[in-house]
Amino acid sequence: MPFPNLENKYKEKSLITPQKFLEYKMKLNKHPKFEPPTGVIFCYEKRLLDLIIKSYKVKKVEGFNGELYLLKETNNKIGIIGKFGIGAPAVVTLMEELIAFGVKKFVSIGEAGSLQKDLKVGGIVVCEKAVRDEGTSYHYLKPSKYIHAPKSMIKKIKKVLNNPKIRYRIGTTWTTDAPYRETLPEIKKYQKEGVLTVEMEASAIFAIAQYKKVEAGVILTISDYLLESKWKPKFHLTTKFLKKLFQIARKVLLIEK
Repeated sequence: MPFPNLENKYKEKSLITPQKFLEYKMKLNKHPKFEPPTGVIFCYEKRLLDLIIKSYKVKKVEGFNGELYLLKETNNKIGIIGKFGIGAPAVVTLMEELIAFGVKKFVSIGEAGSLQKDLKVGGIVVCEKAVRDEGTSYHYLKPSKYIHAPKSMIKKIKKVLNNPKIRYRIGTTWTTDAPYRETLPEIKKYQKEGVLTVEMEASAIFAIAQYKKVEAGVILTISDYLLESKWKPKFHLTTKFLKKLFQIARKVLLIEK
């Protein structure tokens, strides 16, 4: 049986669109009542969003699922949104609506499991491509094992990270919908293939970026290890590294070309 059940579904038009949903919210007077930022940072960890709210001057705005804040120091050009959930369906639904609203650039920052021994807690990983082991991307694009990040966004991220003091890796991530079904055969397979990390959103983000012709990047920090048949969680150590990713993402989204 093909997936999705209707083969070649990705070629068909949608009955329900984010534009129609925004029009519906307008009729209810529940639509966004502010100028669209040029870029938005996706944040999955509540503790990071709370830290940003306390550490930066922000303006909270309404109209989208979760909590969206505009950064005043960027003249409200950059926003950060969190508390909307995790995983591909949650971020893609939100991304669709933000694109319909007028946002054209996105950076997703979050935690990821390390599949390689030389990646340590706090390490920075830039996702250049992703293994499509989630379901959402297949509703947008033709089936394939990998999906690549937009080259323009990778170029911008590299420009910001081009600093001797910043160490990072660039490579492939494995995106899955089922964090509690990461099996040992899969882990060994992707380790052998040189895949760096495992997380839940990247491949779907890249797919919608390609489908909608917008820019999107994914930057991760290591939060746990999936090595030698054991799982070693270190999530309690990542807050300062997530803040660093936020600072990087903000700079990336401020690059105009």
